[in-house]
Amino acid sequence: MKLTDISRQLATAFAAVGVSSLVLVGCNNSSAPEATKEAVTEGTTAETAETAANDIDPEHTKIVIGTTEGDFADMVRNQVKASLEDQGYEVELIAFTDYVRPNLALAEGDLDINIFQHKPYLDTFKKENNLDLVEVFQVPTAPLGIYSGKKTTLDDVYKGMSVSAPNDPSNFARALVMMDDLGWITLKDNIDPLTASKADIADNSKYDIKIVELEAAQLPRARDEVDFAVINGNYATDSGIKLTEALFQEPSFAYVNWSAIKSADTGKKWVEDVTNAYNSEAFKKYAHDTFPGYKYPKIWGGNTAPATETTASTAPVEAEAAQ
Repeated sequence: MKLTDISRQLATAFAAVGVSSLVLVGCNNSSAPEATKEAVTEGTTAETAETAANDIDPEHTKIVIGTTEGDFADMVRNQVKASLEDQGYEVELIAFTDYVRPNLALAEGDLDINIFQHKPYLDTFKKENNLDLVEVFQVPTAPLGIYSGKKTTLDDVYKGMSVSAPNDPSNFARALVMMDDLGWITLKDNIDPLTASKADIADNSKYDIKIVELEAAQLPRARDEVDFAVINGNYATDSGIKLTEALFQEPSFAYVNWSAIKSADTGKKWVEDVTNAYNSEAFKKYAHDTFPGYKYPKIWGGNTAPATETTASTAPVEAEAAQ
């Protein structure tokens, strides 16, 4: 069965059971473009290839990397691809426009590794879909933020305002926690912040917020239709929105994104080489120079979230995902 057919069926099934039981980070639909394959770079000299051949996994000389479009794809295009090709690998990037297909494509063998998701989402997705996947290393990640729509500051809140949010359960839960942090809504006591849903809202009477749920990729384009917009960091930057423009950013580091591979590939040399490429000094410099305001892998150290313009009080931080 084609991946687009699978994701369409998943989206239909999930719509029937409601938000609280969904597991997807982004809803794919039949109108979403197919994933974009980017060709392997040609022109490697025979001498270079022969020299590098001794430094790669002889049983896996081509690496197919899947990411969502935006910053994660740019990291491959602008840094990682060349680094691995210099080592002697062939590298192909497949960029997706949704959060459904990358894990399905990985499980089915169309990808070797994907890079687009935080660990709470990966854990939920692989459990619900019975996929044998495992996380490998963290990557720089743009945090979820609240951005201006029709209103430009947090002081502009009013009763009956509209707030757009990602329609997938994982990021929708994060959006609810942020609104609770700001005092816009009140969530029930002792809920799991990773799985919060509309059913967990104890009180929305203060501002009577109309929460507009949209596919994550549509959020930047729909800012003019709502008062405030909760936007995924990667889609914000891909749309030209600076992270420093956020009115509020989530304080938690639980959502720094991970790469994922099939469990059977754990310990293979090519996986080690990809891991090293993403943790190299060259990549660290590139990431710090290119992605200001991001949260970085825990192993790098110095994970200090940038200050944002907000009048919100300090909120409790969820437990960090297992490292």
